[in-house]
Amino acid sequence: MDCLPELQRLEHQLDVAHRAVRLIADRETAQRLEAFAHEIGERLRTLKAASREEAIRRRAYELWQNAGRPGGRDLEFWLSAEREFLRAITCQSTPLSADVG
Repeated sequence: MDCLPELQRLEHQLDVAHRAVRLIADRETAQRLEAFAHEIGERLRTLKAASREEAIRRRAYELWQNAGRPGGRDLEFWLSAEREFLRAITCQSTPLSADVG
């Protein structure tokens, strides 16, 4: 399940909606747009969670296969895959320190 194009589309729509709300003078229209932005945000969170779960599932399956497909260790492989996923996210969100010269 490749959710990346849908995630990018929803993130763009959310950004546009938030910027547009600040420019709209009509209160009713602004409220409708805020409600739409909230709906997009909810869809985005749901899609990200599904994408995360699918990535972990695929990696856990790969780890299980590489270990020779042992029985009764599904939780072990799931948790390992989840740790890898969280580590990768943490590394991506950690800003690089500026070089001091």
